[in-house]
Amino acid sequence: MHLLAVIRIIIFIVVSATAYTQNTFQHSSEGEIIKHSRYYLSYREDHEQAEWVCYKLNSNLVSGLINRSNNFREDYSVSTGSAKPSDYKYSGYDRGHLVPAGDMRLSYKAMSESFLMSNISPQNPSFNRGGWRKLEALVRNWANKNELHIVTGGVLSGELIKIGISGVSVPRYFYKIIYAPKKGKMIGFVMPNSKINLNLKSYVKSVDVIESLTGIDFFYDLYDDLENKLESKSDITDWNF
Repeated sequence: MHLLAVIRIIIFIVVSATAYTQNTFQHSSEGEIIKHSRYYLSYREDHEQAEWVCYKLNSNLVSGLINRSNNFREDYSVSTGSAKPSDYKYSGYDRGHLVPAGDMRLSYKAMSESFLMSNISPQNPSFNRGGWRKLEALVRNWANKNELHIVTGGVLSGELIKIGISGVSVPRYFYKIIYAPKKGKMIGFVMPNSKINLNLKSYVKSVDVIESLTGIDFFYDLYDDLENKLESKSDITDWNF
């Protein structure tokens, strides 16, 4: 495990159908921790978006029937103010979800909260509507068989271009980490913010690699031996593609 010069803030990522229940899966954070009914996030004011979002997904949660609300709006839970929908206007980038709307279909509140701008990041249209969407659908398929804990975000490092009056950073890469605690397995993905031409398997990375890219220590409260074992692997054989 790499030593990371970041402030550790306790968060809880196990949710019930409508709200979180206490647990000890934790990620380090340099942002403001914001809690919504079905997910948590760490908001980075310097990038005007979340460095990570986390939530639980299972067969019950993916079976919801609520339609997309499409009510993009500022998140007033962010003390410094979140990005605004207008920041994306004429930018050429989609308002890409970090927590997918398709994973929030169990309640109107959860669906609506997925359109808060704290959960949005600038995504290339071909990426958002192509490879990223395919990955989200794959994760939902996995959640039908096993309960998953999911962490995702843009890689907010290096010199990034900005859009809008608020100065929203455009990530070059996005990551997603999927942990199935009952099965004792974990998998990570890193995908460029551009058209995805390869099979999703080609973008599998170990969590150790994602930690190096992001400077974030994921699931740091796991027993060290288990954490090191899970996060060092990039084996796809345990996952049905």
